[in-house]
Amino acid sequence: MQNEIVNILKKEEKFSEETIEEIREFKLNDFADIIKEVGQQETEYLNRNKISDNLNTETIGKEIYIFKEVMSTNTVAKFLSQNDVSNGTVVLSEKQSDAKGRLGKHWESPLGGIWLSIIVNPNVDHSKIPMITLATGVAVVKTLERIGIENAEIKWPNDVLINGKKISGILTEAITKFNTIDNVIIGVGIDANFDVDILSKELQEGTTTLDIELGHRVDENEVITIFLEEFEKIAIMFNDGEFEAILKEWRNYSYSIGKIVEVREPFSKSYDAYVLGISREGALVVEKIDGTLEKVISGECIIKN
Repeated sequence: MQNEIVNILKKEEKFSEETIEEIREFKLNDFADIIKEVGQQETEYLNRNKISDNLNTETIGKEIYIFKEVMSTNTVAKFLSQNDVSNGTVVLSEKQSDAKGRLGKHWESPLGGIWLSIIVNPNVDHSKIPMITLATGVAVVKTLERIGIENAEIKWPNDVLINGKKISGILTEAITKFNTIDNVIIGVGIDANFDVDILSKELQEGTTTLDIELGHRVDENEVITIFLEEFEKIAIMFNDGEFEAILKEWRNYSYSIGKIVEVREPFSKSYDAYVLGISREGALVVEKIDGTLEKVISGECIIKN
């Protein structure tokens, strides 16, 4: 987190190199107001007014910080969550230089994508954190439906696909204190308007964008506004304990159910299984080759057919 904050200050050229080195010895919280100030400046591609003026929400997105470039919006959101921001605060960046997905995988975030994090304060038990990821996936799909894409599906636990190609990813991180959840940071990336050829070769074939799927460029500000509205709708359901309704929505959009997958869990040998469904806790329910049932809580499932 320290490197992220120092990098933002460097890019803004607010301090000399000598002062920057001295900053490393200070408490990071001393620079919260400066980071907020930077996040309220105008950027080239994202427009706070375009997002806010058309936003129909009660809490989500009422406080927005936009950056030209950060290492990770989740990291900035974690920092801001500890420095007096409201529930539903949104952190956006035109690009990310060192973002991470689940399991520490590198997430490529060039100009032309939608890269954001939302800070929420849900009064929930740790066991419900996976449900937040599933609920966010539903919000992404409903966003895509509103802009004319009707065939998006959710691959457990955190990817949204179109025709088997990835269009969006989600990373949920809980900030805990004394075994209680202080804040939850929900990072969302949506591939919008960029040429997939600029991505690393291993990602090009399995990636698509809104531009490709719709046949024209989209207004990132409009898509962000729609997503924040859909996120608030699903967040209200979550806060009201309507978990079964969320799971029903998720099942309707599931790409994983009915597939043969290779299950890779931490500290376990991988195995092939058939995906039966999803549990009330948000775990993937699979049937192994020998007929036994398993609940996959963490890890990943590689589609085999």
